[in-house]
Amino acid sequence: MSNTIFYKDTFTKISEEKKDIVFTVAIAEFAAMGYNATNINTIAQKAKISIGSLYSYFESKEDLFLAMAEKGYELLNKALAELHPEEGTVFEVIERLLHIAFAYAEKHTDFCRIYLDLSTEGLSHLSERLTENVETSYVHVYKKLLAAAKAKGEVRADLDVDMAAFFLDNIVVMLQFSLASSYYRSRIKLYLGDDYARDREKIIAGLMRIVKRSFS
Repeated sequence: MSNTIFYKDTFTKISEEKKDIVFTVAIAEFAAMGYNATNINTIAQKAKISIGSLYSYFESKEDLFLAMAEKGYELLNKALAELHPEEGTVFEVIERLLHIAFAYAEKHTDFCRIYLDLSTEGLSHLSERLTENVETSYVHVYKKLLAAAKAKGEVRADLDVDMAAFFLDNIVVMLQFSLASSYYRSRIKLYLGDDYARDREKIIAGLMRIVKRSFS
């Protein structure tokens, strides 16, 4: 989790209902329009608050956007709490991870779109404001999981843990993007066909076969 707070103290003092309205409207606008095309006046209007009130909660459009990104990370962390890496073999854990990634992307598609927008070079000045804790938490989970599996003999003795963790992270990210972006959805259909692309279980089973062959 990031230690940076992107909202002002005044935001903590309003009702939870009002906070939810601001979050819901802002998330939807940023996800639909992208950061650059989003108008903060539109967010204020749809949230039924004045632009002055919105700026009393957030210093800038940048801070509002980053606060939404952090909200998404909080929800992802909550979802990953169900991973339980200490339970089962490494491949059972990885399969759970893929199911969690799919479920998160289906339930929180807008957050995945915000993350996709944030990952572009044009918004690097924003992503740099998020502390490394946001991403390194996942790095440590993957590396620890694979290192433990290597020590127990569940994966190849010569497995490059760092590269395997990087490979695993890219699978998770691409799964989420494939549900959040029409471009990435079309790429899945291009490679797998319409029927396969719509079948979550088939996709996960196919990915698990590749992971097992690569890691074993």
